[in-house]
Amino acid sequence: MAANRLAILALAVLAACGGDRGASMAADSLSRDLQRLPVDSSAVLSDQAGATPVAVAPAPTPKPVSKPKPAPKPAPKPAPAPAPLALSAGATMATSLDREISSKTDKPGATVTASVASDVKDASGRVVIPAGSRVTMTITEIHESENKGDKTGKLTLTPTAVEIGGQSYALAGSADALDRKLVDRKTNAGDVAKVGAGAAAGAIVGRVIGGSTKGAVIGGLIGGAVGTQRAIETQDRDVVVPVSSRVEITLDGAFTR
Repeated sequence: MAANRLAILALAVLAACGGDRGASMAADSLSRDLQRLPVDSSAVLSDQAGATPVAVAPAPTPKPVSKPKPAPKPAPKPAPAPAPLALSAGATMATSLDREISSKTDKPGATVTASVASDVKDASGRVVIPAGSRVTMTITEIHESENKGDKTGKLTLTPTAVEIGGQSYALAGSADALDRKLVDRKTNAGDVAKVGAGAAAGAIVGRVIGGSTKGAVIGGLIGGAVGTQRAIETQDRDVVVPVSSRVEITLDGAFTR
């Protein structure tokens, strides 16, 4: 209020001293002063430095979505093991004898071998015993023929094993020598004794009947002839199976390898 009063008083003085122009300028100045707002010099200035801009972190780059790994393929199942090679009971095989068998030289317990003549196959056509495999047999019985009525003599062969590719497998069965024969032996002491015994018996009988030397001679001749015939009828004949003869083997039980 004091400032306003002072201004009005100054205006009046100027008007009185300077005329209308001064009054006009003073009035204008006063008007301007009146329009100014009072300034409170005690107000605290609130000037502040510009705020530091906050750095905005860039948005993280999204990681590429990894495709799921395909499930591992299951391991292939192993192929089933093939069925073992086998022959059923009653199966036969043709073999060829590797050496001669003779009742004159061989005894029970001796062993012989024979080679398989052709492939022996199972029901599926697989070769179980290939040609060339070797069969081992035991002579379990052998005896010469002792009379004309015996046409075969005695011979029993028993298969025991077969060798295939260097490995031996047990074998059970029977063997039939298809080409065996009887061979006459040369006259021996036994045969001569039979003839002599017949002649002596005939001489004794002739002397008894005829009562003379002539009767004895005739009886001796007749007895000798009988003895010779007896020797022929009882002459030993050997059982012989030549080398390379056919021997057929029949299995008694199943064979597996």
